[in-house]
Amino acid sequence: MSQQRSGGLRTGRAALPPGALDQGRASGTGRAHGKAILLGEHAVVYGAPAVAVPLPALSCTVTAGFAAESSGGPDHHRYPPLAAPTGGAAPSAAGTMPPGLCLLTDTALRQGHGSDPPALDITMRSDIPYGLGLGSSAACARALTHALDQLLHLRLTPAEILDYIQIAENTAHGRASGIDALATGSNRPVLLADGHARTPAVGTRAWIVIADSGGPGDTRQAVGMLRTAFDEHPPRREQFLARSTALTGCALRALARGRLDALGRYLTDCHALLAALGLSTDPVNALVDTALTHGALGAKMTGGGLGGCVIALTDTATAAGTLAARLSENGAARTWTAPVEPGRPV
Repeated sequence: MSQQRSGGLRTGRAALPPGALDQGRASGTGRAHGKAILLGEHAVVYGAPAVAVPLPALSCTVTAGFAAESSGGPDHHRYPPLAAPTGGAAPSAAGTMPPGLCLLTDTALRQGHGSDPPALDITMRSDIPYGLGLGSSAACARALTHALDQLLHLRLTPAEILDYIQIAENTAHGRASGIDALATGSNRPVLLADGHARTPAVGTRAWIVIADSGGPGDTRQAVGMLRTAFDEHPPRREQFLARSTALTGCALRALARGRLDALGRYLTDCHALLAALGLSTDPVNALVDTALTHGALGAKMTGGGLGGCVIALTDTATAAGTLAARLSENGAARTWTAPVEPGRPV
């Protein structure tokens, strides 16, 4: 997989085929899955490289259809609340949609049906916890885009699909790098650098363990916090980007050679780098320490930070299961495991 992240939305697309709105059973369905950032979070916003791995066991499905009765515009949505982090709130109440997804839907309707958009029924079902840095918002946006593409016959290109996802992501997070938009639709790791995505080499199978710290993160706040700090002290930004780029490069070489021990050390170094910027929390740090104490090859925070999850590296499924159990015994609200399969670069 090698592609440029953004292609720009085309306008003036033909409207729906005649009679399409009379097809009461017409619908579109889209699917996507979760992701975890392995390397380079926050640095990727400034063009530095980052790597994300897919979490196919955490999925999101969206079905979109034309509403049986018009509601006078594209505001008739059925939207069950998504899974929320422990003690946290879902992103919206049933029957409403987050602003970014509303904007995405309105954009698709304008592109597919001009100035007289129909009312829609949109149903979302997701088992990706919201607010934990596991790609919930991007997965919902991707699944919704695919559903609307089918329903409205938009014939979107891969680049246009990414642009639609970014409409929602930038609304949700303030400034989204695009790596979540890519990883939620890939079955292999994604490397994003300077706006271009490709698949990195993986020399041997690895297993990751994701542990929920029990408190949601806040990507928008974290991105804004770093932007302010870097604006006030520009040399600190350059130091962070240089260190993050070097660690990601070393980690990618270890990953390609199947050197999981070395990869783990670089992951732990990445956590120290991010924690020094104030992006981690005491519960997250405690889970990182627990993972390392109980046999993880490396561990770090994953995602935007200020809460959320820890990602830990192991070399076997058995080790991953054992580590997940130890993390659950020592404060993790939930855990998930996933393989990282070997493969050639693309």
